[in-house]
Amino acid sequence: MVGGIGIMNIMLTTVSERTHEIGLRKAIGAKRRDILLQFLVESTVLSLLGGLIGVALGWGISRLMGQIQFGGSTITPVVGLDSILLATLFSLAVGLFFGFIQQPGQHVFSQWRRCVMSN
Repeated sequence: MVGGIGIMNIMLTTVSERTHEIGLRKAIGAKRRDILLQFLVESTVLSLLGGLIGVALGWGISRLMGQIQFGGSTITPVVGLDSILLATLFSLAVGLFFGFIQQPGQHVFSQWRRCVMSN
């Protein structure tokens, strides 16, 4: 949730700062959905990278915990492929959802549309 809110704020700032780029792309023939797709891909990639870093850190910490002795016995960590895929898919979904949603009642599309319509 916290990562999603961060992505939402980053995308709001990104759209606001790129009004000239949006206008230029629109002037050379880019369609509205192409510009929206660019921002959604950016938010998804950002979220995916964060998810993969989280999976790598989780796997590393679980390996470290497997090396520590607790009362004479060790813990055998098991990180399954299904857990990794679920975490990765969830991070992708968060990126898509929060890349599109901006604030309650508003989303990046409305901000993006204001930029496109003004140029």
